[in-house]
Amino acid sequence: MSSEDKNAQCEEQSIEEVAAEQQVDQQPEEQPDALDQLQQDLDNAREDLLRAQAEMQNVRRRSERDVENAHKFALEKFVGELLPVVDNLERALAVEDGQASEGIQLTLKSFIDVLARFKVEAVDPAGQPFDPELHQAMSMVPNPDMENNTVLEVFQKGYTLSGRLVRPAMVVVVKN
Repeated sequence: MSSEDKNAQCEEQSIEEVAAEQQVDQQPEEQPDALDQLQQDLDNAREDLLRAQAEMQNVRRRSERDVENAHKFALEKFVGELLPVVDNLERALAVEDGQASEGIQLTLKSFIDVLARFKVEAVDPAGQPFDPELHQAMSMVPNPDMENNTVLEVFQKGYTLSGRLVRPAMVVVVKN
């Protein structure tokens, strides 16, 4: 190689080094902006991920609760249709004194036992304070011997299914 070629090569290297240094000098100014932008994008992505995970947990809980309620209260309408049968058996038992009363009593007991297995419970509030959540007042009568807003008589028992009211008790309430 001739000295001119070497000088030309050295000049090219010097120019490249100067250009590289200028580029390096410029990069630190550009780098923080790009780094900040990437950090912000990462933070946004993490927030989005956390929101999506929380939403999935909420959907899962909601659907589990809905399925549980569907299982629990699927019988509600069916139970509501059977309750008049229980009422009729109780009425028949109240007026029957003959041999049929034992059969009616056994039928009623087995019927109530089956309902109890499915968490159907009677609401029979005679003598208890009136509760508008569980009772339906059919009439109000004065009675100085009893406290105000006490259930005096039950016309028809109420029923709950797993703690949820299927039919309110129809009652007479004391009003002094």
